[in-house]
Amino acid sequence: MEIKATQVKELREMTGVAMMDCKKALVECEGDVEKALDLLRSNSALKAEKKSSRVAADGILVTSVCDDYATMVEINSETDFAAKDSNFLGFAEKVKEYISQNKVTDISALSESELEDERKSLVQTIGENIQLRRISTVEFSKDMSIGLYLHSDSKLASIVSVTGGNEVVAKDIAMHVSAFNPLCLSEDDIDKDVLDRERAIYENQANESGKPKEIMAKMIDGKIKRFLSEVSLLSQNFVKDPDLTVSDYLSQHDSNIVTFSRLKVGEGIEVEVKDFAEEVAEQLK
Repeated sequence: MEIKATQVKELREMTGVAMMDCKKALVECEGDVEKALDLLRSNSALKAEKKSSRVAADGILVTSVCDDYATMVEINSETDFAAKDSNFLGFAEKVKEYISQNKVTDISALSESELEDERKSLVQTIGENIQLRRISTVEFSKDMSIGLYLHSDSKLASIVSVTGGNEVVAKDIAMHVSAFNPLCLSEDDIDKDVLDRERAIYENQANESGKPKEIMAKMIDGKIKRFLSEVSLLSQNFVKDPDLTVSDYLSQHDSNIVTFSRLKVGEGIEVEVKDFAEEVAEQLK
């Protein structure tokens, strides 16, 4: 039967799916728009499942600060191009609205919400693997100030809560956390496994130097001390004034850090790098 352009346009506006897919669905459903809509919705789940194994290491972060909590969510796509698509950004706004109205601490809660159908539909519309990957929620009380920093490209963000001081101090520290990526608050808080791994590296380096044992011990201790100062938030040189440590800056404002959290899009995801000739060869196959 003949499928009218107006029917295709109507289905396209309802689903956001490509025109050709809309037309195919209408043909299969003999022009019944409602049945075609159901068909596209069911297909979106299948397509989302097929694409879920593809690496999605790009995307953006969405953030929200509410009365007693602040949340960051990482939404991944396969490419930066898709992350700038209006449909992707529309989905991101819905995620932001959801975390503004619901205190969510586990990413699985988003996958179990109405957002999951939206995500699957977006996979079909954009043609890329779209994932809600990580969430970080910091809760705070009335005697705390909260600082949120979101970088201009929406790919890096931090949340910091402090006592004393004010929101300006908290935001300054959040900016610092984003820039310097501390592993712990103070040198005493460093993970033992991380410290042991670093020490093993320095010991191997010292052994290769061929220096006397007492000199090697001092070399190792010096490197450990420098490492701790570089990865501990309070010991780091403050991003807005390198003559101060973060601890110095906090002391100036009678403030203390309660907790901090940082997310960067794609962090920890392994991406296979192929050269252009390789990609073309695969496409030809």
